[in-house]
Parts: sequence; structure tokens; C-alpha cells
Amino acid sequence: MASPTLSPSFVHTPPRSAYAAWIAVCVLWGTTYLGIRIALETIPPGLLGGIRFTVAGATLCAFILARGGQLPPLREWPKQGLIGVLMLGIGNGFVVVAEQWIPSGIAAVGVASAPFWMSGVVAATGGERLTRGMLAGFLIGFSGIVVLIWPEMFRGGTGGVFFVAGIVAGQLACFGWSIGSLLSKKWTPHGSALAASGVQQLCGGLVTLAVGTAIGEWNDVAFSARSVAAEIYLIIVGSLAAYSAYLYALQHLPIATVSLYAYVNPVIAVILGTLIANEPFNPRIAAAAVMVLAGIGVVRHQTAVAAAVQTASR
Repeated sequence: MASPTLSPSFVHTPPRSAYAAWIAVCVLWGTTYLGIRIALETIPPGLLGGIRFTVAGATLCAFILARGGQLPPLREWPKQGLIGVLMLGIGNGFVVVAEQWIPSGIAAVGVASAPFWMSGVVAATGGERLTRGMLAGFLIGFSGIVVLIWPEMFRGGTGGVFFVAGIVAGQLACFGWSIGSLLSKKWTPHGSALAASGVQQLCGGLVTLAVGTAIGEWNDVAFSARSVAAEIYLIIVGSLAAYSAYLYALQHLPIATVSLYAYVNPVIAVILGTLIANEPFNPRIAAAAVMVLAGIGVVRHQTAVAAAVQTASR
């Protein structure tokens, strides 16, 4: 497989199932932000992610083996394990940490900046170079993040500090997720997205579970019917279904296309958080979300232009 780039050339037309998988990611992951918030009511962050991905990964691996399939050879497990730690231990893990301190909808808006991080990581690793237009898109998008946190930066007490820490945690999540996504596109063989998903989730889950255990989270856990239901939802919908769909879409579609799920997730997360969890929603949050999504749009457009120019020059 070619090295990851934001504008890879495909010698075949992506199957319709790849777009169906991408749509599933757009919708389903938008609902998981609220699920995380509810699960956090009685389950600490390390155990929340650790249990979720360990169970999902073990279930997928068992399902594949029971049907006579094969998991990646052992020599590939370190690569798939690293992807799992980056995308799930760091990527999803810091989202869970962030939601301890900020509403789920705001967390989704912050994480919507993931395409910026993907573009930056690709450029830093010798892929598509950043243009002035892309940099302008970055500026617009991250200005939206600043609008989101600006009042909290000057608010007295620990509330403002934790709010800003939550936003920073969300950006760390984007960084880990972006690197993991690029490695996944490079290291996951075609036709083995489900097997790779199982191994990645199992490895990422075990590492996260070990971290939660090491910092003593079992002393604070208190399972309730509500939080257990949310955890089960995250396992089935967020992990078994959506994460596997994400890896499948990555195999068949350009990263720039797949990353557009970031347009949809925050919209769904904000609506659900406002209607179900009574999370705050005001003009400043709306303006910040619009700026982040506008920035993504500019970057996406500039990437498409650069790809067209590159193709025409060949």
C-alpha cells in the first residue's frame, strides 16, 4: 500500500459499501459522546475505555475465529497494537478524560479539529504540503477553539482551569487519533479491517485497562444500571460497529474524505447533549462550532484543489 497522503490516487472506484461505512461513522460516533458522559457517572475514564475496548476486541477476535477466519499473524500484532494504543488509548482515552470537565457537545466540537491534525501530521511526514489556503483554514478552525475557551480562561476558580484542561485533552486526543489513522491506512492490509479492528481494540483496551488499574480506579467504580447501559451501547455501537466501519472506510476512501465525519459528529453530539443531558448551548458555542466546521471546509477545499493540480501536472 502506498504511503498515506491526503490525496491518494486510487486505481479503482471505491465500493458503495465504503461510503455506507463512512455514513455509519458520521452518525453513530456522534451519539457516543453522550454515551461517554452517561457512563462516566459511575465508571472512571480508564476503566470506561479499558472495559469497552477489551470486551469489543475480544468479541471480534472470537467471532472471526469461530467463523473460521484468521487474525493478523503475530508478527503484525505490534503494529496493530500500536495503532490501537494511539487511536483508542490516546485518541478515545483523552476524549473520555475531557468529558469529565466539559459537556459532551463541546467535547465533540473540540475533537472536530481532527482533520487539521491529520493534515499537519501528513505534511510533517513528507506527504501533502501545506498551502497558504490550508493554513488559513487551520487559523479559522483553531480560532473557533479559542472562542470556545476564551471566557473560561479568565474565570476564577478551578472550573475554568478544568474546562481549558478538557479542551486541551481533546486536542491531545486528535493528535493521537490522527497518527493512528495514518498508520492504519499504511499498515492495515485490504480485506482485513474486521480482524485488524479486533486486534487494535483488544490491545488498546488492555493498555487502557492497565493504566486505570495502576492509578487505582477500581476503588472509585460503582456500576449503575444507567452507566452499564451506556457502556454496553459504547461497546456495541461505538466499537463493534462504528470503529470497524471506520477502518473499512479508511481502506477504500481517501483520508480527507473519511475525516469529513468531523462535520456531522459535533452536530449530533450537541443536539443530543442539549435535549437529553440539558447541556449548555448558547450563541458563543454555536459560533465556535461554525468556525471549526468552516475551517475544516477550507482545508478540505484546498486539499481537493491541490490534488487536482497535482493530477493535471502528471
